[in-house]
Amino acid sequence: MTAIATGLDRDALAALVARDVPAGSVVNLGIGLPTKVSNHLDPATGVMLHTENGMLGMGPEAHGDEVDPDLINAGKVPVTELPGASYFHHADSFAMMRGGHLDICVLGAYQVSATGDLANWHTGRPEDIPAVGGAMDLALGAKQTFVMMSLFSRDGAAKIVPSCTYPLTGVACVSRVYTDLGVFLIDEEGVVVRELFGLDFAQVCDLVEVPLIDGTHH
Repeated sequence: MTAIATGLDRDALAALVARDVPAGSVVNLGIGLPTKVSNHLDPATGVMLHTENGMLGMGPEAHGDEVDPDLINAGKVPVTELPGASYFHHADSFAMMRGGHLDICVLGAYQVSATGDLANWHTGRPEDIPAVGGAMDLALGAKQTFVMMSLFSRDGAAKIVPSCTYPLTGVACVSRVYTDLGVFLIDEEGVVVRELFGLDFAQVCDLVEVPLIDGTHH
């Protein structure tokens, strides 16, 4: 069963995540939907974007005359650079990720468990990426891991689950889940619903097989 409601579109969701990134943070945006966050960050906040393939100071996605084929993010999307941007070896980039130098990483996901486990690299489909890649290093190396995803899969199953059934990327690493229909915080209390878009709390409780805590009025 899926929700009948229409929630946030991809750009509105990216704008919401961008507003929640604290000023001055160093952030990595994962492949896919998270890359859109770069288009909504206010340069005045001083947020510094890191890319897995060796760049610090990435700007928004590049379009038209801005496109430089040598300037791409880890998802091969053409990007811009901000003043002061720097470039470095792939190994140095992973040292930043593994060394705890990233404040936040924003990743896509197939499933997130009630305790913050992340599954985002394989579902068994032939078209899935063949290896976990840098997602494992990001999920465990960053001080906070945010997930951006649709709340339901194409077959109508909720993607916030009691326990992940797909291969794990990281254990107990996710602190926030941003979805088209709501924002969920994962902490020691459990899964807290921060806000909802197009659904009320009773509806989302019926659709997600995880105990939820109502934080929408706080």
